[in-house]
This record gives sequence, C-alpha cells and structure tokens, in this order.
Amino acid sequence: MLLEKVVALIVGGASGIGRATAIRLIRAGARAVIVDLPSSEGQNTAQEFGSHCTFIPGHVDSESEIKAAIKVAKEKYGCVNASINTAALNTKELTLSESGCPHPLELFEETMKINAVGTFNVARLVAESMATNTPDQEGERGVIVNVSSIHGTEGQSGKVAYAATKGAINAMTLPMARDLAKLGIRVNTISPGIFNTPMFMAGRTKESREAITKSVPFPRRTGKPEEFAQLVQAVIENPMINGEIIRIDGALRF
Repeated sequence: MLLEKVVALIVGGASGIGRATAIRLIRAGARAVIVDLPSSEGQNTAQEFGSHCTFIPGHVDSESEIKAAIKVAKEKYGCVNASINTAALNTKELTLSESGCPHPLELFEETMKINAVGTFNVARLVAESMATNTPDQEGERGVIVNVSSIHGTEGQSGKVAYAATKGAINAMTLPMARDLAKLGIRVNTISPGIFNTPMFMAGRTKESREAITKSVPFPRRTGKPEEFAQLVQAVIENPMINGEIIRIDGALRF
C-alpha cells in the first residue's frame, strides 16, 4: 500500500509509539486520525500537521466513540485503510500479594477490557469500514496493525493480567487475518520489547531503567519510538506481511 494513499486510524496516537507512528506516516504522505483520551496531548499532536491530521477524543473500548472516529476519517479523508492500535493499560500485580491477598479481579477485568477487548473492538469496526473500500491493484482494501508485547509470550512476575491481554492479542492475529483475507484486509501484530515511552518511564527509577536496559543484548538500549514507527510503515507497505506476530526487541528474552 502506498503511503500517500493511506488514511490511518491511530488509537493511542497522542504519545509514545503511537505518536511516533502518526508523525512518520504523515511525513511520508499519509493522513491520520488520532484517537486518544480527552486528557491526552492528541489535539496538540494533530495541530502540528494541520489538515493532514485530526484528533478525536475517545476510548478504545467504546463502540460508539470508535465508530464516530471512523466516520470523521471517512468524511474528511474518504476512507480508513490502515489501523494502528497502540492504546494499552500497563498493570502490575502478583497473583497473590506478599500478604496473601489475591489479585483484584476488577483490575484483571479492567486490564483485559482496555487491552484485549479494546483491541478487538477497534479491529472489528475498522474491518467493517475497510470492507467497503475500493481494492487496489493487489486486491487490498486495508491493513490492521495490533500491538502486543514481549510479555505476551514471556510474562514476568507481577504481569499476569497484562501478559494475559497481550497473549490474547497475539492469539487473535492469525484467525483474524484468515477471516478477513477474502476481503483483502491484512492483519498483523507487532510485539515490542522495552521502548523509551511514558509507559516504560512511569514509576521506574533511573537505576531500575538502566538495569533493565542492560538486559537487552543488542543494541544495548531501549527501543526508540521512531523504530517502532519504521516497522509499522514496513508492514503497511509490504502486502506479503499478513497474519504475523513481529517482535522488535533487540533479541531480549525475559
């Protein structure tokens, strides 16, 4: 898919890897609709790019709000033919706390609702819209890029809820790609390791960040959001990438 023909719905696009993705795609000729929380910096990001970018406040797990964002994209830019969902809730809680208390069920449910259910919500609604697009010469109508995590396959202690949600995103990739193949819609998942984003920085001391960074074989540093965005662009542009879970982690294994 040619970038100058891309209209991307980027959920979670106000910060971190989502913002970097919006910036890269727009600079390459795409147009984007950013969906993020009303309290986010989404409006400021959109204003940087004028008519090529629009911000719609919304929640990843809201059917009505995601539908509204898709409607705006179609009215303003003609269609949605790329979807990148980076929105996530990063939680940490032991199955049993040090004092023997069980993991709060409400926290597990909320993490699942935002990460797994939210991802599926966006994917199913953009698929409905993409199915009406005019196919290109390859027969392609759109591409969906979901985001999991290294925790989806190698979850650490305290990450049971978060890991479960990311494993669910991995698991839905291939069957969703097969479901939508006849419509010319590709589905892929990117599984990042440690990236220098607000989510990674939150609640960590400088010392703990440095210790984690040293565990990355090469390059021995956190990933740059721009490197994630570079991979998103490659997935969008290459029509043979379909049904894949793609790691980007510097060979890190927990």
